Amino acid sequence: MTRPVIVGSERSEAGLPAAAAMLAAGASALDAVEEALRRCEDNIEDHYVGTGGLPNARGEVELDASLMVGSSRAVGAVAALRGYPHPISVARRVLEALPQHCLLVGEGAALFAAEQGFETAELLTEEAWRLFCEALAPADEAVEGEHRPALEGDALYRARAMDLVARLSPHDGPWGTINVLALDESGELVSGVSTSGYPWKYPGRVGDSPVPGAGFYCDQRHGAAACTGRGELALRTGGARLVVERLARGEDPVAACRALLAEAAGVPDDFRAELRVLCLTPDGRHAGAASQAGATYNVVEGAGALTRVARALP
Repeated sequence: MTRPVIVGSERSEAGLPAAAAMLAAGASALDAVEEALRRCEDNIEDHYVGTGGLPNARGEVELDASLMVGSSRAVGAVAALRGYPHPISVARRVLEALPQHCLLVGEGAALFAAEQGFETAELLTEEAWRLFCEALAPADEAVEGEHRPALEGDALYRARAMDLVARLSPHDGPWGTINVLALDESGELVSGVSTSGYPWKYPGRVGDSPVPGAGFYCDQRHGAAACTGRGELALRTGGARLVVERLARGEDPVAACRALLAEAAGVPDDFRAELRVLCLTPDGRHAGAASQAGATYNVVEGAGALTRVARALP
């Protein structure tokens, strides 16, 4: 019997302890990963996932999420999903109830969620709307009227929204996609990812988080990996798959994670931002790497307490 292990990116602490307790009691990795990410999606203090996520450039919250099972490499994912507070659970339903597909997006993802009986919710909280309005309004302008920036003509709004897309940077405080990787007592590996994506993104933008091989990958023979940060770099390098392929070659987890950052560093990108990666092996080893000093990830092994581990730098 395998000793359960669960690891998560920064801010996964909102859901990791409960999920770890489930694993210690014999739950499956799939159940544990879903539970961890649902709790993160319900954390309205977190503006980069679930309810309270920061909106796109039109003021609409679009959510992405994914799950992958290592033994079968089955995938369930949704992208640009609006109006449903638990995209990770919708992704799981895709995996289990729609096995002929891997990824649903936009209107189709919402149609499927409705057919499956998921409840809708208002995802744009007052705090997220305030941050949105402050980002759109000039520094010397007040924001007036509910759900509307000041001095907004259509042309001005579009110009300002496009400017935000071009120069977007995260607000102060913790930010980024949340990843959770779990190994259960049966030896099953599962990866899960949930995010609201870049703030102020162009409507319909989909990053790496719901794309297998880019933002996540899971193969029970070799390991699981997931990325946070500049999703376009993970898309362009096949980030998570690259890490798992390095594990398959026999590289240790730290070296495998560093290999992705080295690959990404060689890709031209005028919008370059931080990239982080996390991995977990079938024998319970784990590691992470980040392009920024001070980055950490969370881990719970067996019935132990949550600990934070520093990620290696390139």
